[in-house]
Amino acid sequence: MTAEPATLLGSDPAFLEALEQVSRLAQLDRPALVIGERGTGKELIAERLHFLSPRWEGPFTKVNCAALSETLLESELFGHEAGAFTGARQRRRGRFERSDGGTLFLDEIATASARLQEQILRVIEYGEFERVGGEQTLKVDVRVIGATNVDLPALADKGDFRADLLDRLAFDVVTLPPLRARPNDILELGEAFGLRMARTLGHPVFPGFAPECQRMLLAYSWPGNVRELRNVVERSVYRAGPGEQPIGEIRIDPFESPWRLGRKPTAPSMPAPSGPFAPAVAAFETDLIKRALNASNGSQTQAAQRLDLSYHQFRRLLQKYKL
Repeated sequence: MTAEPATLLGSDPAFLEALEQVSRLAQLDRPALVIGERGTGKELIAERLHFLSPRWEGPFTKVNCAALSETLLESELFGHEAGAFTGARQRRRGRFERSDGGTLFLDEIATASARLQEQILRVIEYGEFERVGGEQTLKVDVRVIGATNVDLPALADKGDFRADLLDRLAFDVVTLPPLRARPNDILELGEAFGLRMARTLGHPVFPGFAPECQRMLLAYSWPGNVRELRNVVERSVYRAGPGEQPIGEIRIDPFESPWRLGRKPTAPSMPAPSGPFAPAVAAFETDLIKRALNASNGSQTQAAQRLDLSYHQFRRLLQKYKL
């Protein structure tokens, strides 16, 4: 099997430092841990560790430990013999067998049960295991890379994660910086995701983002990290449609709506109307605009979204009232 390391974009020093660590660690045939918040690219880093290693021609397999029950995960990892349980009609090779000579990536490893952690430790320590329902001890040569978004040492201190397994996995730990810690990469990644989405949609060009939208991207904290940024950019490109004008509207929260489920409607507290109609309307609209801008830290795009207006509608109101 031939392949190349996953393409990872970014030039922020915090990110480049992590990539440099990965390049050095890839050459050592040792277990490793990749730690990071959701959406930081842990699986891409694991792929890079594999494809830059001497095992790059071997298989790279992956299992999400949180996606399966204990029984299913045990069968998925170690395989089973025919008749091992109801429905097991024939022998099945597990991921450890299929990863022989290569790398096995165990995502969300902190969710594995204590019993499975013990079995995983045995494979890392001695390269041995038995299939579910089997008696034959099998030997494999597999590099294990674990990943999680929780504090494993804290779990081990509480007895919720095996300390000996942590010791073996943590030959070295790659801790990925969140996107908010690598601000120099936000616009670079946004441009790359926008170009890809424009090509996917068949748009003749990706016009980029208007300055106000760029400021909005830079000001947001990105709790979902790179994955969230990609979704926001791709959603903005498809909503904007084809065109040559820079994209002037971004909606970070796709659930945001005046009719959002679970939101209790509230009526603004208003004094009893008095005086001429037009000045009263102007005062009311001006007050709404100012409050929306204050709540959005001056971001016109976000203020428009709060008022359920398009960016251009909001701009016309600013010009109308000379704000």
